[in-house]
Amino acid sequence: MDSHLLSERSSIFRDADPYAVSDYVNLHVGSHRIGLSRTTHPQASLNHRKFAGLDLCRISYGGSVRVTSPALESVYHLQVLLSGNCLWRGYKHEHYLLPGELLLINPDDPVDLTYSQDCEKFIVKLPVQLLESICDELRWLRPATGIRFLRNHYQLDELEGFLGLLAMICQESEASTPIMRVQEHYAQIIGSKLLSLMTTNVSREGAGSQSASFDRILDYIDRNLKQDLNAEHLAQQVSMSTRSLYVLFERHLGITPLQYIRQRKLERIQACLSDPSCPVRSLTEVALDYGFLHLGRFSELYRSQFGELPSQTLKSRV
Repeated sequence: MDSHLLSERSSIFRDADPYAVSDYVNLHVGSHRIGLSRTTHPQASLNHRKFAGLDLCRISYGGSVRVTSPALESVYHLQVLLSGNCLWRGYKHEHYLLPGELLLINPDDPVDLTYSQDCEKFIVKLPVQLLESICDELRWLRPATGIRFLRNHYQLDELEGFLGLLAMICQESEASTPIMRVQEHYAQIIGSKLLSLMTTNVSREGAGSQSASFDRILDYIDRNLKQDLNAEHLAQQVSMSTRSLYVLFERHLGITPLQYIRQRKLERIQACLSDPSCPVRSLTEVALDYGFLHLGRFSELYRSQFGELPSQTLKSRV
């Protein structure tokens, strides 16, 4: 596979002891162990650059090698196979990677990779904090348990423009006068591209759009409980379709907008009936204030929600 991922300007080791290269990788790229045949004497090579919060690494061990680690903990490892082949072993799964394939290892995933003698790979180390900050900035919803890439291997041509982006950051990393602000910008682009193109447990619809809209709807309802609210009117407040509004309420609360409005009206009435400082001239007047036109139906709904009649709540005021 022809690539422009770190030139000789980034060379750290050339025809070196693989274990010396492995020690360097442990310091800069991620904790791991290597296993090599004792009957061979491979010569390893490594190119490396730091790039904002990323580490870029091009490595060849010069012989068949098995790389293992219980977990990478605080980083994601993105590996692009440049030549040779690699066997990845996961829980009840394994996959042979060929040149042009990409492997993404989550922080809590065990690492078990066997590389062929002619294998060369390019690695990008991405800190967990980088991907979390991207989600927060873009108001994407990320699970509290952590961001996970749900599919871990891809053909590079599935990720449109990604190889060219990697080549650009490698070129920028080797600039004679690096500009940190530019590097940080590129690192953000790399993280955003991965989260957008690859299958993850992140919801890109979340906080920036639907969740924020949902919070505005709930606030609007609470401020206008005595008004005649309907689904069409609520949808207009946040510029969405009525159908989308129903989907939003079903997703967040499991009920319809009108069921929620009725529930909140009854809760407001119950709070007033329970509070001695809240003036109540009659139950009928309170019911009418919140749009309940039939006192019998109102009492039935109230008892269904609170387990007692509104008159009982009023009598039990302290």
